[in-house]
Amino acid sequence: MDRKCGDEKSKKDEKMAFDELLVHLGEFGRYQKRIYLLLCLPAISCALHKLAWVFLAARAPHRCLMPFESAENATFNNIDGFPRNMTLPIDSLTGDWSQCERLDSNFTDEYLEGMVPATKHVPCDNYVFDHSKYLSSAVFEWSLVCDKAWIRSGADTIFMLGVLIGSILFGYLSDRYGRRPIFFFSLVLQVSSGILAGLAPEYFSFVFARMTIGATTSGVFLVAYVIGMEMVGPSKRFYAGVVVQYFFTLGYMMTALFAYLITDWRQLQIALSLPGLLFLLYWWFVPESARWLLTKGREEEARQVLKNAAKENQVDLPDEMLDKFLNEGDEKVKPVQTGSLLDLLRYPNLRRKTFIILFLWFVNSGSYYGLSWNTSNLGGNDYLNFFISGAVEVPAYTFLLFALNRYGRKLTLCGSMLAGGIALLLSAVVPNGESWLLITLAMFGKMAITASYGAVYIFSAEQFPTVIRNVAIGISSTAARVGGMLAPFVNQLADIWRPLPLILIGALAFTAGLMSLLLPETLNKKLPETIEDGEDFGKRAKTEATDGNNVEM
Repeated sequence: MDRKCGDEKSKKDEKMAFDELLVHLGEFGRYQKRIYLLLCLPAISCALHKLAWVFLAARAPHRCLMPFESAENATFNNIDGFPRNMTLPIDSLTGDWSQCERLDSNFTDEYLEGMVPATKHVPCDNYVFDHSKYLSSAVFEWSLVCDKAWIRSGADTIFMLGVLIGSILFGYLSDRYGRRPIFFFSLVLQVSSGILAGLAPEYFSFVFARMTIGATTSGVFLVAYVIGMEMVGPSKRFYAGVVVQYFFTLGYMMTALFAYLITDWRQLQIALSLPGLLFLLYWWFVPESARWLLTKGREEEARQVLKNAAKENQVDLPDEMLDKFLNEGDEKVKPVQTGSLLDLLRYPNLRRKTFIILFLWFVNSGSYYGLSWNTSNLGGNDYLNFFISGAVEVPAYTFLLFALNRYGRKLTLCGSMLAGGIALLLSAVVPNGESWLLITLAMFGKMAITASYGAVYIFSAEQFPTVIRNVAIGISSTAARVGGMLAPFVNQLADIWRPLPLILIGALAFTAGLMSLLLPETLNKKLPETIEDGEDFGKRAKTEATDGNNVEM
């Protein structure tokens, strides 16, 4: 334990050295602002890909294609002159005409005259879709409805699996080979996979291309985020970490605009991919991370990056200061011994906090993506619902900018999750036909969950000791991806009852909000550095409170 503490002190001194240099350069000078802005823009492209499935695989009312109909000429509302009660049964679950079965008959004149009533139901062989809202969709093309509806949900699950794989793979590659080359490799792969997805001749090649896109969103967004944050001064990182989310939100809202203007789903997929080509121009404007160069002993390259930053910020950076820093900097520090997953599970207080945090990440991610992908199930205008679902993130992130440091991490997280959970649970009592009220509750819930999702990143990172923080956040991120992978199947419950996904998400959010109260506040607290610190953090305060109650009695 003492050796870990000593190693951690060395790591802390090393970090302080680079942070002090950033303070001298200007924590958020002209150079950092330029790089930061450029690296925030790819978040727009990543949002387009992450959220587009709502429109790429848009659903619509459908019915069986009758044996006497031609697929080319059949229309949803007209069954070639036959009345619906002679061709379609009633769905016992919805009380409406069945979308997945037809009456089994030879459709002769005798049957049409009611002399030979049909009672047997048979599954549809093919489908006729209502094109009044959507002209084109992957669902229409591959008939991903009824007994194949799970395949539609599975495609988004596989996409989120790609996000998980990408966060692990590209995180490792960027640490080993550099932020800059992996960023551009991910970008090229994202654009090419996006175009291939739009040209895919069948479902499985399309899903594989989409999974690759999912992986590259981690390579593009997370690596760009790291490059930008590694050049921002310590006092500005909190704000920089939140502000980048506004760009993701902009991409969220732009997805609705793209989908409204481009009605062919294949053209839409390609159109969403092409903006990524613009970011290839960054090759001439975005340098490698100076911090990463130092960790790899590439001093001269790091020196040039830092001198360029000083020049653009109009700050004097004497060679003597730079030489002193390079002689004492990152590359001279021996690798730090870090903790492992077993350390999180070995000690009772750390173990308890770990399981709570994993549940918080699981619920926040599942709720965020579940609500984002559920906008077409709310009624009203799908495009407007989706746009508003993105727009409510703006006040959510603005709230975080002042609430986290003013009211504390725990109160902000707990309050957001409880408020969102209550709003979503209230959808259970919305009368049929009151779509505006259901939409209002869903959007308020989405705003609250967005705030809690942003808060849990910061709050959970501060719970873990420094020596194991990266491991813990990596595991938490995995729990989040699992939540996102299950979200499409939760939304499929809307086929049974429209508010059901909202109710389930609301119940989970409310439960998670209550569980967050079991974690200690971290605002203005000395954060844990060693495993021992992490085990004591929160437990000591609880013990003192208990002792105080005993004395009082």
